[in-house]
This record gives sequence, C-alpha cells and structure tokens, in this order.
Amino acid sequence: MLTTKRSLALVLALPATLATLIGAAPMSGPPADGIAAADDHRRAPKPTVVLVHGAFADASSWSGTIKRLRRAGYPVVATANPLRGLAHDTAYLRGVLAGVDGPVVLVGHSYGGAVISGAAVGDGRVKALVYIAAFTPDKGESAAQLAAKFPGSTLGETVNPQPYPLPGGGTGTELVIDQATYHRQFAADVPAADAAVMAATQRPVATAALEEKAGEAAWKTIPSWALIATADKNIPPAAERWMARRAGSHTTEVAASHAVPVSRPAVVTDVIIDAARATR
Repeated sequence: MLTTKRSLALVLALPATLATLIGAAPMSGPPADGIAAADDHRRAPKPTVVLVHGAFADASSWSGTIKRLRRAGYPVVATANPLRGLAHDTAYLRGVLAGVDGPVVLVGHSYGGAVISGAAVGDGRVKALVYIAAFTPDKGESAAQLAAKFPGSTLGETVNPQPYPLPGGGTGTELVIDQATYHRQFAADVPAADAAVMAATQRPVATAALEEKAGEAAWKTIPSWALIATADKNIPPAAERWMARRAGSHTTEVAASHAVPVSRPAVVTDVIIDAARATR
C-alpha cells in the first residue's frame, strides 16, 4: 500500500516537475520572434510589376511577359507611355504609380528606361528598376545622345518624320519606323506576320522626347537589373552594356532584337522576377 501511495504521489507531481524543467531548459530552434519574422516574409505581398513600353511599340508588347508574371502570382500594370516628352511622360508615370498600392518593381523597355529613371526618384515604394534593352540616362543626358555614343544603330535610316499639333498651338514632329523596314530594324527575331501587326500599331515618338535631357537618375539609389539585347539595331548593345555597368546593374545578355519583350518574354520575365525576389 505504501509503495502504491508513493507511486501515486510521483504521478501527481509529474506535470509540475515537467513544467519546471521545460521552463528552465533552453528551446531548440529559432526564437519566437524569428519564426514570426519568417512567417511575415512568406506572407508579404508580392510587389506590383509596372511595365513601361518605349517608342515604336505599345503596351501589348508586354503580353507574353504579363501572362508569365501573373502565373507566378505577381500583380501587373502595363501603362500606356505617352511618348510626348521626357518630363511629360515621367509625370504621367508618377500619376500611374500613385494609384498602385504597396511595393513596386518598375520595368522600362527602350525609351521607357529613361522614363522609369525619372519617375522613381524619391518614391520609396519602388524597390527595383529593370531596364530591358533600354536607356539608363544620367542627369543631363538624352536618349538620342546615348544612342549615338557607340556605333551600331541603324534606326535613323528607317524612320519617317511626320507633324502633329501641339496642345498649346504650333506643330511638333514625331517619328515612326517605315512599315516596310520595321521587321528587320525593330523585330528581326519576331515572325514576319507578327512584326507586320506591330508595325501597323506602333506608337510614334516625339523627337522632343528623344532629345530632352534627363533629370535626376533613380538608379543611383535604387537597385537595378538590365537585359542586354545583343542583336539590337535601335540602341547599340555596346551602349546598353556601358549604361548597365555605370548603373551597377545586375546584367543578363540574350541574343535578341530590340523587340526582346515580344521575342523572348520568358527571359524578360526571369530578369523581372530575379529583381522582385532580391528586393523583397
């Protein structure tokens, strides 16, 4: 009987003893606040990817990239770049960004690179800049100046100037690529039938936009990524490399024409997702 009573007493005392030991012993694994931080990171919303097209294209040029980004769970906005003037287009993009909630990865193709460089200045929600066969100007530089910095562009031989009315009166000049030369100049690695549609729907760019000098450059304070199109006939690949090196961009090269968002959307998407993951 005595043995039974002692056994019973030990059993009754066991929960209290275990509680004391557990409370005194160090826990294995990360502390509770570390677990919470990891959970918060996993639950953090993915940034919105804002895509900005360049000259002689429109927002549909991002279609293949948009499909892939959406499959990967990224919200996407492909804005219509006015192509009227650098300061004007930059202000327009800032208005678009004001309507986007949360963090942003800002992506520019061609002249769109100059636009994102200005629009992101002072916007703490922009976590990464991605330049796709794009201009990456510093303060005081124009797209036309950078395109002429290295040999290799044949764009000037293929564009036609045409007048357009200015809002305040008078006439400006805008450029379109001649449809007969669009395929070989802009989109040589795109099927001819698709390039013909692109040529017919291209957005003209004001000469003033290409000649206007850039203001402050956001790539000096925001991490950047660059995709170099090694068969580009609009912006010389040497110029793209030079700008990317100067900006300290994470750089990828691909054998593609200037229309790389259309011809190589998988590569474009990979670069954008790399930027998004690295800056979350």
